[in-house]
Parts: sequence; structure tokens; C-alpha cells
Amino acid sequence: MAILGAWARHRDEEAYANAARRLGLTVRVFDVLHWSQRLKGLAPPVLAGAIERFEPDLILCTRDAQRLGFDRLSRLFRGRSAVMWHVDPQAQEGVLELARLCGTLYLTYAAQCDWYRQRGVGVVRFLPPAMAPERDIPSPVTRPEFQCDASFVGSGPYPYRWPVLAAVAAQFRLQVRGPGWKGVAAPFPVAGGPVHGRRYAEVIAGAAVSLGASALPAQDADHASASDRMWRIIGCGGAYVGPYVPGIEQFAEHGVHCAWYRSPEECVDAVRGLIDDPVERRAMAERGRAHALAHHSYDQRLELLLSGREFTLR
Repeated sequence: MAILGAWARHRDEEAYANAARRLGLTVRVFDVLHWSQRLKGLAPPVLAGAIERFEPDLILCTRDAQRLGFDRLSRLFRGRSAVMWHVDPQAQEGVLELARLCGTLYLTYAAQCDWYRQRGVGVVRFLPPAMAPERDIPSPVTRPEFQCDASFVGSGPYPYRWPVLAAVAAQFRLQVRGPGWKGVAAPFPVAGGPVHGRRYAEVIAGAAVSLGASALPAQDADHASASDRMWRIIGCGGAYVGPYVPGIEQFAEHGVHCAWYRSPEECVDAVRGLIDDPVERRAMAERGRAHALAHHSYDQRLELLLSGREFTLR
């Protein structure tokens, strides 16, 4: 199995590869984004040659695979199974063309499926994000600067998520981190920039509660829309409080594995309840992580993808 994408930056591809290896596959990740930036025009032929020599039976693409060029990808796909897994709530440039070329597309947002079908993608299936057991691990330590009542890690230029963050900041010690916040006049304090690697788990460990907040209205209107942020936080042992959407109970149960909110006021109440009850907060986090390991890791997701199935919503 060959995985083509942006391994160095996003690291989803690394999680896919590790899950596939645990399922017994021989896997190699080709970081198309990194080598395209480093080798420029030399990258496509060099990478294509390396992929051919690897002789994969299956090629799994994320959106940066298109940097190899559609003609070159078409030749690589000949005689092989090709699948795309798209994890964003919107279709960036080239995503539709790549999905058509692969012929099979897996989406992490179910509401997108019909849009791609109507535009000529042969097979479209739903496969939500998950936790990575080797990456999303509770940190035994944290740093004094990470200690707070509530934490949010996510991109800045999405004003749709600001009201809930502002409501929490008005009542508790909130720390916001992530890319895109520099120069943004947000109605709450921003504690820092992007958080990667083990530092992410340390940020989760330092917060009593870790928040989810949708970037776009369409995410809250989607059926069973669950960001990978939820699984990363739960995997890292955080007490997760996130936005409710219809059908989300198919992933995790309110008050058992995490807590859902329907408004900024409900979010504030959920945060307060967990802060006031540290014993239940820790118990909920432990139940949530055990649930994610058992049912919502990338091992389960890759097993569905490799068998040509999808995650079934009721």
C-alpha cells in the first residue's frame, strides 16, 4: 500500500500507515507536499519512479497527491486500486478532479457525499476521522504555562467559532492556541500558535476541559459531523466538550464519554459542571479514551476502507 500526501505537515498519513501496518500490510508513505516544496519540478518524476519501484497494489491519496500531476497519477493508477480520503469540510482546488481520477472517495463529512456523486465520482463513502493509538496518548506531565480551566486548539480565521470561545473566556481561564491567530482581533486571549507532537498532549493535560468548536455553519448542520479534534483530545485523555449535531450520539454518549453543547450558554454550563466535579471529569475522560480505542481508532477506519466498506450511520 502506498500513501501519497502531506506526511510531514499534517501527519494524518502517518496515522493511516501505522494502522495499515498493524493490519498486516506493507506500507510506504510518499510525502508529496514536502518533496514538491524541496525539489520543485524534479519532485513528480522522482516520486513517481519511487512509487513504481515500490509496486503497491493499492494507492491511498490525500489532496496533496495531485502535485504529481493528473497525467502522471493516471499512469501510476493503471492496473492498481486507487482511493482518496478527504478530511476537510470543503473541496479545495483539484480535490474533485483527484477524486474522479481515483474513482473511489472516502469523506469525513457525510453531508458532502451527494455533492461528489452528482459531480461524477464513481464511488463515494463516509469514513469519519479517528484517534491514532500511537500518537494520541495522555501526557504524564504538563507545563505551568499550559494550566488553565479550558483550552481550545484550532485555526483562528473562523469567526463562526468565536462566540462560544468568548462565552467560556468570560467565565473561566481559557487558553486558545493554533495557526492563524496572529493579528486576529479575537474577543478572547490567544495564548500561542500551532501545537504539534507531544506538546499537544501536554496542552490537553494542562486544561481541566478541552473544547471543540466548529469552524463553519455547515459542520453544525451536518449529520454526525465529528472533527478529528474530538478524537485527538479524547485519545490524549482530555475531558472533551464539543458542539452537538444530530446523530453525534453514534460516536460518543453525552455525560459518559464527553459532553455536547447546543449553544454558548450550554457550553459554559458543561465546562462549569466538569470543573466543579474533578472526580467525574477524570472518570469521563478515562471512559472516553477506552471507548475511542475500542471503536474509533484508525485501525477500525482502515479496516473498513481496505474491505471496501464505510462507516454506517443510523
